[in-house]
Amino acid sequence: MKPAQDPFLAPQAKAQEGDSAGAADESLAAWPYGGLNPASYWDPLWASGRHYRKITDVEAALMAKYLGQGIGHRALDIGCGDGTLVRHLTEHLGYRTTGIDCAPTAIDHATTQHAHLPGATFQVLEFTTGDLNELPHQTYRLITCRLVYKFLGDKPHFLERVRKLLAPGGIVWIVAELANRLDGAAAQRGLTESEIEHLTAGWAAVHIEDLDRLICLRLDP
Repeated sequence: MKPAQDPFLAPQAKAQEGDSAGAADESLAAWPYGGLNPASYWDPLWASGRHYRKITDVEAALMAKYLGQGIGHRALDIGCGDGTLVRHLTEHLGYRTTGIDCAPTAIDHATTQHAHLPGATFQVLEFTTGDLNELPHQTYRLITCRLVYKFLGDKPHFLERVRKLLAPGGIVWIVAELANRLDGAAAQRGLTESEIEHLTAGWAAVHIEDLDRLICLRLDP
């Protein structure tokens, strides 16, 4: 089966495959998964050479500012892909990080690329429907979700599960694209103002940073 077009392919990967922005937009016509479950949608994309969006220096600086040094505290990265963020949290900020993803091929890539990294572990788990008892720990000081939140079907359920796993004094870090900064059908993969309002409701403190097409949110319970 031919894999679906990937709206989050890194620019260099699109260039190699000869994709245009229009081709990426067409992939969103049957939003979000065209009748497939998340694993069936994402796994063929990773198998066909998907690349995770790189962490820029500006984004890294914001994580240093808002997430601080982990000092061995536990972190959970939801939708970790090939482990790019897991590596950053572990290697640069000192967290002991577990990365989970619904796509087995993504976890294979992450495990292969970062097997040498002490403090980083990976496992296949669909966060919104999977058994959270399969996670290695019951609570986490930091929970991250980078470029994944928009694709979640039941966002209230997701946030409920995140709150249950958050340790006292813990924080949530979410990075997403902004719908009003994307053109045409691509705007479907970005958060709207109403979605941001829902996401930020009910937290004791909310810190928002605007990175042009991206928004970074620190949520404190």
